[in-house]
Amino acid sequence: MTITFSATNQEGLMINKDHLIIPQHRHKDKVVVIMGVTGTGKTRLSIDLATFYKGLNIVTNKVTDEESRGVPHYLLRIVDPEIDFTVRDFDHHVLLTCEVITRRGQLPIISSGSNSYIKALVIDDVGFRSKYECCFLWVDVLIPIFHVYVSIRVDEMVDCGLGEEVKNFFDPKGDYARGIRHAIGVPEMDEFFRNECMVDGEARVELLEACIGHIKENTCKLACHQLQNILRLGELLEWRIHSLE
Repeated sequence: MTITFSATNQEGLMINKDHLIIPQHRHKDKVVVIMGVTGTGKTRLSIDLATFYKGLNIVTNKVTDEESRGVPHYLLRIVDPEIDFTVRDFDHHVLLTCEVITRRGQLPIISSGSNSYIKALVIDDVGFRSKYECCFLWVDVLIPIFHVYVSIRVDEMVDCGLGEEVKNFFDPKGDYARGIRHAIGVPEMDEFFRNECMVDGEARVELLEACIGHIKENTCKLACHQLQNILRLGELLEWRIHSLE
């Protein structure tokens, strides 16, 4: 049978002259998703892409104004530190933001440090899957190399004032399982803040170094866990992920 299409109804179905209804192929907007374990340069890549191709926008984690290089960023500093930002919250806000960006004829770039959130968005969220077609870029770094880099990176964070920043969130009765206090770098400093007034000199330095060591160790553990999540997601997507070494 030869089918000739003649009309489109409100449900997006094509109706032929013989009254046979066939689903119409719906256009999906494009989205770039940048993945990778923590600290591998996802934000830097997203900004490089956005500044190379004019008119691109990014849905990403925190980045400084200087680092953003004039690229519009969304979903930054929107959540109270005491509030848990759930997977459902992430999906809701990303979907709304992508709609705003694509209506302007621009391409969203999603750069997320949580690969479990990405999975929930691109695999489990029916609304997102029905509207968007994704290009997945995986910033891949060999774990042994990453471990060396983590040590350098954490030391640089300490030099830039990590301790002073975290101290603002220190609460002897605080819950490290909720909100921003759950982030690596906060609970690890708890012992230091509790005891810094009771020790001095070499003992204080040793206590601080021990806490910094825990930050490095837990960051490496997180990276290994994130890598496994990426590999599992790759299997679900049938390896439609482009690996960038």
